Amino acid sequence: MTIPDPRPAVVLLSGGLDSATCLAIAASEGFTPHAISFRYGQRHTFELDRAMMLARSMGAASHRIVDINLSQFGGSALTDSAIAVPKHDSVDDLGEVIPVTYVPARNTVFLSLALALAETLNATDIFIGVNALDYSGYPDCRPEFIAAFEKMANLATRAGVEGHRLSIHTPLIDLSKSQIIARGLALGVDYSQTLSCYDPDNNARPCGHCDACLLRQKGFQENGMSDPGA
Repeated sequence: MTIPDPRPAVVLLSGGLDSATCLAIAASEGFTPHAISFRYGQRHTFELDRAMMLARSMGAASHRIVDINLSQFGGSALTDSAIAVPKHDSVDDLGEVIPVTYVPARNTVFLSLALALAETLNATDIFIGVNALDYSGYPDCRPEFIAAFEKMANLATRAGVEGHRLSIHTPLIDLSKSQIIARGLALGVDYSQTLSCYDPDNNARPCGHCDACLLRQKGFQENGMSDPGA
């Protein structure tokens, strides 16, 4: 007889710093985490190798890599090789406009597929590592978007209609990058296994100058340490 997981939860796991921390938080709160990652046509596919490593080392109950192809639409430096990933010398150079690394509808698509998985697992909890402080200004990382998606999910699913309310957890949304790192370190996250870079080289070494790299460097510096994944 198969014994159901105690408190199953779906955790979106990209292989980066934030999602690894989110996985650790879900486990620390007593959930049985089922990780889901996406091969969506991104140029930085090395992150999926890190996601597999993290899922194994951090004890995820399962890990799925779902294939979709957002590159057929283009419109982002992460999915269109003709668009260069912006590089800067300092985190102070990051602008306030939505950058070309924004992937149209990415988190909407990801959360929809995570929702489908949650229903099949009888899970009513989804964790996603979006952040509204030290981030690149993506509209689908804002609290308003998460609240709207959660409302839609409870209207659009059998579980929601039958009274099993689904919750989307965003434990990092109000934290700075340095606070996220401090939280992860306290939970034992091995950040050397993570990759945050949007444009790593052929050996998966981070570029050090994209938005993700600069924000990550700033977070470790504010914790008085060097980046173990650099």
